[in-house]
Amino acid sequence: MDTLIPEGQEAPEFCLFDHNEKEQCLKDYRDKWIVLYFYPRDNTSGCTREAQDFTALKEEFESEGAVILGVSKDSVESHRKFIEKKDLGITLLSDESIDIHQLYGVWRMKMNYGKEYMGTVRSTYLIDPEGKVTATWDKVRTKGHAQKVLDSLKVLKASKR
Repeated sequence: MDTLIPEGQEAPEFCLFDHNEKEQCLKDYRDKWIVLYFYPRDNTSGCTREAQDFTALKEEFESEGAVILGVSKDSVESHRKFIEKKDLGITLLSDESIDIHQLYGVWRMKMNYGKEYMGTVRSTYLIDPEGKVTATWDKVRTKGHAQKVLDSLKVLKASKR
């Protein structure tokens, strides 16, 4: 798939290992809102900013009944070091096989300095407690992104009451 999963569709099930080598499955978070964000690489400037912004807003997301899950193709050990180095408070999942990246349509052709290559397109999904995709952000710019996701979550929750 080379596009994001459409809003209203069921989010594909997955199980991945987190930075503590604990398996995390989408189904484990039923009854919660899920912010599922895909990012290219640990310890790069944009990815660090995004993770720090989500960490800074973590309590607000939790008060709205949401959990934040970041996914990249980096290893469990890379995630652990990234979290320790940058004092992050969110869960990072390792998808070294890129199977979940492909399932969610974020592993796509990219261009940098005139060269084409396959890579992770920074993208975010907001998944409702029933497991449906309720909002998507494609080709994300990190500045202010976490706040936009939180604002959208609040609006979507209010509309479902």
